[in-house]
Amino acid sequence: MEKDQQISGVKIKQVSLLAIILVLAGLICFNLALFIPSVLGAITIYVVCRKYNFYLQEERKWKPWASSLVLMLASLIILILPVYFIVDLLIEKLGNAQAYMDKFNVFLEKIHTFIYSKVGFDILSKENMDKLKNGVGKFSTTALSSTFNTLTVIMSTYFILYFMLESPRFFERILASSAPLKRANVALIGEKMRKLIMANAIGIPVVALGQGLVALIGYFIFGAPSPILLFALTAAASMIPVVGAAIVFVPICIFMIAEGNMGGGLGLGAYCLVIVGLTDNLLRFTLLKKLEDIHPLNTVFGIIMGMNLFGFMGLVFGPILISLTILLVQVYRNEFSDNDTPELKIPGKDDEIENKIDLIV
Repeated sequence: MEKDQQISGVKIKQVSLLAIILVLAGLICFNLALFIPSVLGAITIYVVCRKYNFYLQEERKWKPWASSLVLMLASLIILILPVYFIVDLLIEKLGNAQAYMDKFNVFLEKIHTFIYSKVGFDILSKENMDKLKNGVGKFSTTALSSTFNTLTVIMSTYFILYFMLESPRFFERILASSAPLKRANVALIGEKMRKLIMANAIGIPVVALGQGLVALIGYFIFGAPSPILLFALTAAASMIPVVGAAIVFVPICIFMIAEGNMGGGLGLGAYCLVIVGLTDNLLRFTLLKKLEDIHPLNTVFGIIMGMNLFGFMGLVFGPILISLTILLVQVYRNEFSDNDTPELKIPGKDDEIENKIDLIV
């Protein structure tokens, strides 16, 4: 073999070292998979509290341990407890799985009978109803069982978060120096991740709670059954793009009409379509647009993947992981592709990020 056709010894060492790193990283992730939600949760809360942490430590000259504890307590009260309240409410209401499924089956049968009597067409066939019942049963069991370790995840999250908040400059320096990327791409990832985390950790829960509370008022006004449970279900369903809270209030309205409460069912339907829909649009086009405009497909597939991996916490982490994967593909192209390859840009947002990168570089 000619000399110019031989594989460089440097490349062999580089590939060998990368293989060793990947194997060790895989072993670590496999054996510590239980703590992956805790690490993601700690990073999420760190990004939310980052600005205030630097303010307290570097401008107000607080002790690192004092600022860390104060921010941990504040994040627990503002971010964690409202979500935990909804999850705990669902567990309490749906904790008796058999009783819940019996009620759900009666609920579904009444809706099916009413639609068939009015339309004369068997939209919900017996086979489809059986599949729906089985699917809901499996999903509810999986979702509920995945939340029983929530307390453990929260405790380990805050254990990791304390060390991140106590030495923030050291933590960020390690991340920046460990990334085998150009400084511009490191800045791009940091800025994008900050916006994604803020949108998912703050924007989506705020929209969910806002829709849930507005819908709760309508449930009480029009006499919907189990309004507190419906509030929790509406808040959770509102995180799903396109259909959102309609998954909950449309069947409830049909059920109320089937029960003979024509006025209440029609009134609740009109209230939810107008008031709850207006609340959703108002919050999404004001709050979420300012944070980050996340594509609905990212949210849908992120929620599905996140729920399978992390339970209810996947509602926040799933979309972040999907968006991060797409971002890393873009960074890979910037790092290793030809300069002639055209870049995909989002008008306005990418220009703003590029200006910040120019200042950093």
